Order: sequence, then structure tokens, then C-alpha cells
Amino acid sequence: MSSKQLLVFLVAGVLAVGCAHKASMSVDRAETARYMMANGATTYFRASAGKTAAAADASPQRFIAVRHQISVLSTEADLPKSWESIIKYCATIQCEVTSSNLTARTRDLSASGTITMRVAPQDFPKMFLQAEKQGNIVQHTTQTEDKTSNVVDTEAKLKNLSAYRDSLRTMLSKPSVSVKDLIEIQEKLSEVQTELDSESATRKILANETEKIAVEITFLVERPSHSRSGLAPIWDAIRDSGSNLGESLATLIMVVVAVIPWLLVLVPTIWLLARLWRKFRVKRTQPSATSA
Repeated sequence: MSSKQLLVFLVAGVLAVGCAHKASMSVDRAETARYMMANGATTYFRASAGKTAAAADASPQRFIAVRHQISVLSTEADLPKSWESIIKYCATIQCEVTSSNLTARTRDLSASGTITMRVAPQDFPKMFLQAEKQGNIVQHTTQTEDKTSNVVDTEAKLKNLSAYRDSLRTMLSKPSVSVKDLIEIQEKLSEVQTELDSESATRKILANETEKIAVEITFLVERPSHSRSGLAPIWDAIRDSGSNLGESLATLIMVVVAVIPWLLVLVPTIWLLARLWRKFRVKRTQPSATSA
């Protein structure tokens, strides 16, 4: 065998060993990748899902109080009917009217109406559409207030007070309790029950504020626009002058009434002082005339 053939066999052997090693490494990497996809990736996604679920469980619930103020522009003739329509519609949904007011037109003020209510969140769009049917909505204001801290504090107090009350009741049921301890436990139990009732009322108020939407609908009357004549300013001036004259006369009467009691005192006093002064001057002039 010549040297050239030997060299060709050596090169071919080296290349065969390298390809086998590369193929083995490729197989090992493929197996590793399949293992990671079958085990490691699944474990990772399970861990991630567990962390996400734990984070979702740990995230606190928010308690938000929402308030809507709606101003509806209506005519004076339609105002009572629109006002009554909102109140009647409130009775058909999850809604509670807390206050209502209807004011007729006076000389200085126009007619108006106000309705304050609490509506369930799912029924608020219905109430808004009903308000739109009564006239033109000229203003809509939304306010939110976070009541989460108040709710959490109140619920914690309720939990602690309930546990304290139960422990006092347990102590009260023991037969070995003395009369003195029995009286003290009953007094403390009464105090705890009073605090528990107060916190329960506070929690109901917070629930009413956060579970329902406060809605205030105000009805405004659109004043009809009339064309003013050229003599309108003159009539306005005459009307205002009459009003000013009446106010001036009323002020004068009040001043006279306030001064009359003082005149009853001041006039006799001034007259008496003047008379005494004249007598004093006469007495001073008499000695001088006698000496002359």
C-alpha cells in the first residue's frame, strides 16, 4: 500500500469519527430538548400559572363609590310630568329614591326639580336613557371615591368584635364563674355588642354606597326667548325706580321709628338744660347790676 492510499484512509477515518460524534451530539441535544419540552417547560408553565393564580387571589377587591350628576333641560309645562316619570320608572328597576324636590316658578326663580336615588350598576344605563327621554341633557358629571380602606377596616373590626363576643359568651357559660366576674363579663359583653351593632350599621352604609350608584337628576327649565322692543329699557327703568322708591321709604320709616324713642328722652333733657342755663345766667347778671 502506497503512502498516498494510507493518507486517504486516515483522512476518511477522521471524518467518519467526527461525523459520528456530531450525530451523537445532535441526538443528545434533540433528546434534551424533547425532555425540556415534556418536563421542564410544563413545570415552568405550571409554576407560572400557580404564581399568577396566587397573585390574583392576593390582589384585594376594590370598593368604589360612584356618583352621577345629570342636568336635564326641559320646558316648564313638561317639568312635573318628567319629574314624575323618573320617580315611577325608578320603581320598575333596582332603584331607590332617597329624596325628591319640585319647585314651582316664582317671581325671582324659575321652576326646577331634583331627584336623588341609588341605582344598581346594571340598571344605570336604563335610567340614563329614561332621563334622556325627558329633555336635553346639558351636563353629566361623574365622581368616584375609593372606599376600600374603610370597608377593610370595618370588616376587620367586625371580625375581631365577633370573636371577642364569642369568647365572652364562652366565659359566661362556665359554671365556675363567680358573681363578680359574671357581672363584669355581662357589662363587657353589652359594650362589645353595642360596638358590633355600630360597626354593622357602618358596613351596611358602605355597602349601600359601593354596591349601588348614587344618581342625582336636576331638571332645569328653559326660558323662552322673546324679542325686546326699544321701549323695554324704559319700562325696566320705571319698574326699578319704583322698587328703589319703595326701599327708600321703607328705610326712612325704619330710621324714624328708631329715632322716636330717643327724641322722647333727648327733647326734655335739652329743654331742662336750657332752662337751667338761663337761670344761671340771670343769677350771674344780678350781682353785677347791684354793684353798679
